[in-house]
Amino acid sequence: MNVLDEAGQDTPGARAVARCRILGEERYSDMSGGLFRPFLGAGHIAAMEQVSTWMQEAGMRVARNPVGTLVGRYEGQVTDAPCLMIGSHIDSVRDGGLYDGVLGVMLGIECVAHFAERGERLPFAIEVVAFGDEEGSRFPLSMLGSRALGGKPLGMVADMTDRDGVSLRDAMAAVGLDVARIAEARRDRSGILAYLEAHIEQGPVLDHESAPVAAVSGIAGIQRFHVQIDGVPGHAGTVPLAMRQDALAAAGEIVLEIETFATRHASSLIATVGRIEAFPGAINVIAGRVVLTVEIRSVDDAVLEGSVDQVEEILAAVSARRPVRYTIFDRQTFAAARCDSRLVGLLACAMEQAGLPRRIMVSGAGHDAMMMTDWVPSAMLFIRSPRGISHHPDETVKIPDVQSAFDVMGRFISDLSRTGIGPGDGEHAHES
Repeated sequence: MNVLDEAGQDTPGARAVARCRILGEERYSDMSGGLFRPFLGAGHIAAMEQVSTWMQEAGMRVARNPVGTLVGRYEGQVTDAPCLMIGSHIDSVRDGGLYDGVLGVMLGIECVAHFAERGERLPFAIEVVAFGDEEGSRFPLSMLGSRALGGKPLGMVADMTDRDGVSLRDAMAAVGLDVARIAEARRDRSGILAYLEAHIEQGPVLDHESAPVAAVSGIAGIQRFHVQIDGVPGHAGTVPLAMRQDALAAAGEIVLEIETFATRHASSLIATVGRIEAFPGAINVIAGRVVLTVEIRSVDDAVLEGSVDQVEEILAAVSARRPVRYTIFDRQTFAAARCDSRLVGLLACAMEQAGLPRRIMVSGAGHDAMMMTDWVPSAMLFIRSPRGISHHPDETVKIPDVQSAFDVMGRFISDLSRTGIGPGDGEHAHES
């Protein structure tokens, strides 16, 4: 497949897009008529083989680590030097888009190819990593590859199963991997200079601003929980409104109160009620029980924790007015991840050097970089998502934007080779 830029040129950005489109073909998917590439499925294995070929053609030595992450390495001026790791994921959600995750891997390959074609070796190695399970679309644990690489606790994962009852143990064995060796995927911190991830924004902000790229200052933490609201079921025709303990009516009020709360604090958090179920769910029965989900995201962990308390105050107030009872269960916490301030600054400077607007923003979506920021200096580069569409077949990118991302990444790598990682690591940039 040949994709050219707007001037009819075969550029790194155009090649990266073309390869994403190739990986959207049916042989790289586990579903017909769309893209679904779950971890260790046939499509994922085929994709790894193709990506491995592209890595080798770019001048990298390629290996698969014990958790199934594909790693391509371009040596520096000194063999076994610490590396700049450029990574993202090549798995997808069901009926997903062509660029989520994959584009970052393709851009990493193009960056290596750029230096290899010039015969240029850097003071550090470059490793391009293609994680296999960021989405968690097959097994009930997301970011398995980056968790394992960063030495994060995994728990009892060997026997977790997919929707067909296949365990992780058996899925790994089927492709020559041993689940008992996952811990060996952990990398020595001293061997990694920094981590960089390029990714589509997956939202409409850059498109709204007509901005091609942005540096990411941090990735929002998440608080998720379920709320069960218990009222009293009854006949829809015989129980007067004033005498009802309607769980669904209470839930509706709670949803609107949470939206109002989030709107008041829109500069620091975002909140969503994504699912609601009413029981018994009959057209002529007052709902006696409702279960809904609440998700709150913020780059500030203190704000996250305080927002849960405020949602509980909403639940208590609505429950008292109705009256109904509520219970919170299945609470999950994902800490916010801050990018390294110096690396964010280098990305922003690279944008200016490339003639692009300096833009720094927060990521509301989770990424593999979340597993890296507390371990090695890390940075992310966002690429505009036209119309903000992602996790959908209509997901797309603009080739000039992808070329801009490549230009920024190349300048970032060159600047890093001159300056290294110095004082200021671990401090964090501010959005602009």
